[in-house]
Amino acid sequence: MRATRPRRGVPYAGMGEASGRARGMVPPVPGEQTHVRRFDHVGITVADLDAVTAFFVGLGLEVEGRTFVEGEFLDTVIGIPGSRTEIVMLQPPDGGTRLELSSFARPDHLPGSPAAPANELGLRNVAFEVHDLQAAVDRAATDGYQLVGGIGEYEGSWRMAYVRGPEGIIVSLAERIG
Repeated sequence: MRATRPRRGVPYAGMGEASGRARGMVPPVPGEQTHVRRFDHVGITVADLDAVTAFFVGLGLEVEGRTFVEGEFLDTVIGIPGSRTEIVMLQPPDGGTRLELSSFARPDHLPGSPAAPANELGLRNVAFEVHDLQAAVDRAATDGYQLVGGIGEYEGSWRMAYVRGPEGIIVSLAERIG
């Protein structure tokens, strides 16, 4: 009897949560083209673009560019007619996945949950590997940003802490130790 492969999107009993893939989803067929080419950026909408930019630059990200975006393209993509936003694109020193900060000139931004706990649904943190966790935490504290909890160690291989940055953004800072 020949085993058959489950259809895409159909729960697959052989995959556990620890598989590194979305639970219950079938991986692509080897050699088949996937839709995702690379992880480009994460976007965060903020009220004070300068303060949030300064926070991330203080952690070591570099400003790649800053511009205003408006018009048919933006209106179509975000579904809000008459929009205008200012965007700062930041990149890590290694040139990896970028961070897009966006502040709306119109319409006004809607309030978020700046004191949201780590278990609130939605995007909860942006993570960065750092050279020296304590130095990064100390730098954030100098700028007035505090730890959400404490500095934890995971199985002798990582030290990690959550810092609550400007506008309640939780930033995960991790140092490889093993």
